[in-house]
Amino acid sequence: FELVRWLGLYNRIGSLVLSYLIFTLPFTVWVLTTFMRELPKELEEAAMVDGAGPFVIVTRVFLPLMGPALAATGLLAFIAAWNEFLFALTFTLTDDARTVPVAIALMSGASQYELPWGRIMAASVVVTVPLIGLVLLFQRRIVSGLTAGAVKG
Repeated sequence: FELVRWLGLYNRIGSLVLSYLIFTLPFTVWVLTTFMRELPKELEEAAMVDGAGPFVIVTRVFLPLMGPALAATGLLAFIAAWNEFLFALTFTLTDDARTVPVAIALMSGASQYELPWGRIMAASVVVTVPLIGLVLLFQRRIVSGLTAGAVKG
């Protein structure tokens, strides 16, 4: 919190971008490192023999092979950031910068004894629609990305 305030990012979207980046980066590095270890070293050696430099090896050899892993990891990181509550509640103050989970949690009824269950449930359903759409869109890549490297042989 002190770092966010010192950087002048309190109650701004930048504070959430920074915190979610720090929050999801270890997970994505861990998953992608595990996937990269499963790629054969012979691919890199063959590209080097053909005269490819490091940039060409990464962009033309490894990135196309990493598509499923990038899709699965990216979607899991997006879901983690999308559903995160604590940072969004701590780093935002106004409705302009709040995320949807915090806005749903702060919904109130006409009195202190009333909870608007209908509005809360409707908002929860609306919030899950983009996640379901992304999962359906990347379904094949997610399955192949999650199972890549699971079996040796």
